[in-house]
Amino acid sequence: MKKERILVTGGTGYIGSHTVVELQEAGYSVVIIDNLSNSNADVIDGIERITGVRPDFVEGDCTDIAVLSKLFTDYPDIKGIINFAASKAVGESMHKPILYYRNNLNTLLNLLDLMGPNGVKGIVFSSSCTVYGEPDENPVTEAAPIKKATSPYGNTKQISEEIITDVINAGAPFKSVILRYFNPVGAHPSAEIGELPNGVPQNLIPYLTQTAIGIRKELSVFGDDYNTPDGSCIRDYINVVDLAKAHVIAVERMLTDKTEDKIEIFNLGTGNGVSVLELIHTFEEATGVKVPHKIVGRRAGDIEKVWADPAYANEVLGWKATSSLADTMRSAWAWQQKLRERGIM
Repeated sequence: MKKERILVTGGTGYIGSHTVVELQEAGYSVVIIDNLSNSNADVIDGIERITGVRPDFVEGDCTDIAVLSKLFTDYPDIKGIINFAASKAVGESMHKPILYYRNNLNTLLNLLDLMGPNGVKGIVFSSSCTVYGEPDENPVTEAAPIKKATSPYGNTKQISEEIITDVINAGAPFKSVILRYFNPVGAHPSAEIGELPNGVPQNLIPYLTQTAIGIRKELSVFGDDYNTPDGSCIRDYINVVDLAKAHVIAVERMLTDKTEDKIEIFNLGTGNGVSVLELIHTFEEATGVKVPHKIVGRRAGDIEKVWADPAYANEVLGWKATSSLADTMRSAWAWQQKLRERGIM
């Protein structure tokens, strides 16, 4: 039996497309809306090849409330939303703050405005470990203080969480599960979908794999003078499929009234801190491919070290990251090779 219809905003993007796959494999009907500003409609073909089901797709911008209103009119049976429609690069946000505030906040405001009148039961919000700023201690639990954001991107996530909390506390007739991601990496094991941003990648792994295959000359490592064992920044790298599965659990939890509160917050990570240089070495060992790289100056907005304590998500959601970093690096490389075979990259 088909489960409820879920709206996935930004669903042709990296995390969005992997989540659509997991939703469809769990029996949900999916409609995607995406403006294709950092993705490609061909992703829909990849989703269909994996699942045997083609999700409905609307090309449109979520910052336009008229476009969203029409979508809810066309799909009156939407019961849940997963919101991925946002600009997401820390470095870029330092140079284009207005773009980030406009995209990330207006999209959320429009969705929250339309949820109640259209009978939507809940929204899963794509948040980030950047809300913790430079944490006092690692690993980071959900009880860690929210620090002043180090970038406009991080600030949009903090503000978005505050907006959701205020709206629901004011009596909105829906729930929210806020998922604070650490660093999603890798690709679907089928190599049918993966991370393929438009233009020069702003994120580490697609730049790394494009360097490994010869598209980019070399990978820049931003700083080797941080207070870490090898001087490079430390992050918690989580496999994107593991991450996607958590969204399905969160949706199910909201729609079946299993949530303990109207707003729930979970950290999604592996619990392991890995430096940028360690990540490069893991990729090289896992694939046998060398990655030309050089050390450059620190990048504005970067946090020195942060990794998750995922115990709360493990216990309450019944979710755990299970993929090894080596397997995840192999999946990212398989995706890059598939793009080369198709003549895309």
